[in-house]
Order: sequence, then C-alpha cells, then structure tokens
Amino acid sequence: MQDSGADKKISKDDLERRFKSLQNDLQGKVENKKQTLVAAAGVAAAALIIVSYLFGRRRGARRSTRVEFRR
Repeated sequence: MQDSGADKKISKDDLERRFKSLQNDLQGKVENKKQTLVAAAGVAAAALIIVSYLFGRRRGARRSTRVEFRR
C-alpha cells in the first residue's frame, strides 16, 4: 500500500494559509452579493415611491371638486 500522507505533519503555516484562502473566497462572494442586494433594494424603493405617487394622485383626482366659472 502507498503512504497516503498520514504521517505528514500539518504545520501552523499550512493552517493559516488554508484559513486565509477560505476567508478570502467567502469575502469575495459576500461582496458580490452585497452589491446585488443594494441595487435591488434601490430599484424596489424607487418602484414603491412611484406606485405610491400614482395611487395618491388617482385618489386625489377622484376626491377633488371641480368648480366651473362662467363669465
């Protein structure tokens, strides 16, 4: 049988290198998701403001009185 590296010792530097690599990968993924979520939240907020404005305008037009002046 071949030696699978069971007797090879893991050093502190090996662990630090692997943890830093893992942390950098995770931070990159989080940054990409954060930018996407911020953009989506901005679009959703703008859509909510526009819809609220349009519904308020429609309701105001229905409730307002129209006065006609004759000369």
